[in-house]
Amino acid sequence: MARERTIMNVLNYALLIAGSFVMLGPLAWTVSTSLKLQQHVFDIPPKWIPDPLTWANYIDVWTKAPLLHGFMNSGIIVVTVLSVGLFVSAMAAYAFSKFEFPFKNAIFMSLLGTMMIPYSVVMIPQYIGFSELGWVDTLLPLIVPGLFGNIVTIFFFRQFMQGSIPSDLIDAAKIDGAGYFRTFVTVALPIAKPAIAAQAALGFMGIWNDFLGPLIYLHTPEKQTIQVLIASMQSNYISTSNYPSMMAASLIALLPVLIVFFFAQRYFIESMAISGIKG
Repeated sequence: MARERTIMNVLNYALLIAGSFVMLGPLAWTVSTSLKLQQHVFDIPPKWIPDPLTWANYIDVWTKAPLLHGFMNSGIIVVTVLSVGLFVSAMAAYAFSKFEFPFKNAIFMSLLGTMMIPYSVVMIPQYIGFSELGWVDTLLPLIVPGLFGNIVTIFFFRQFMQGSIPSDLIDAAKIDGAGYFRTFVTVALPIAKPAIAAQAALGFMGIWNDFLGPLIYLHTPEKQTIQVLIASMQSNYISTSNYPSMMAASLIALLPVLIVFFFAQRYFIESMAISGIKG
């Protein structure tokens, strides 16, 4: 049995290592291409290590395109939506998990039902509404809806709070004279930190990589997010055949996501565990 277990472990690790090479191969090639000169991109045989190696492509895209504006716009959206939206989602989840009020289940199921509505159905009505408000070509259509929470996040927090926050602890806080909001802030939020961190990491990646929303509402280059700027670089700033510059721009946009994933990867694992066994 021990020998069979060892063989299975070796096979599993071999498959995981092979899979990691397959997954990391495109990223490694992107890095390699971004450090090459244009005339060496299609060398045969391909060279994984550029010769000569140059950083000029990164300087080129940074000076030609308003990437700093893109980073700032994406950062404003991410920070505002996550800070307010997660707090609102946590409050809603706390109410659904620990309070009893009329039509609670019906309201919650109605909210869950909105997940079945494709974005393409509401896209045009939303655009018309935001256009009437004069919000087109501003960051408001990308910020304001997110301030009211997200039903997926609410569902996630509700499942966590139902299994991790004892009702006796909430009752003890009430006996001590804490009101609803104070109980939520001092009791529920500290316990829900792992779930909040997991959703913050996932939410950051989703908002940062969002392309369709900014593409619809933002038209001025200085107001566009980083993803839309990267997509528009071929037509506005960089030759369509300048692959090293395009790869450099893509890596610049990818860098914050890699940093967040590196520091928050344990929360991704916790999020899967929480959503699978809590509630």
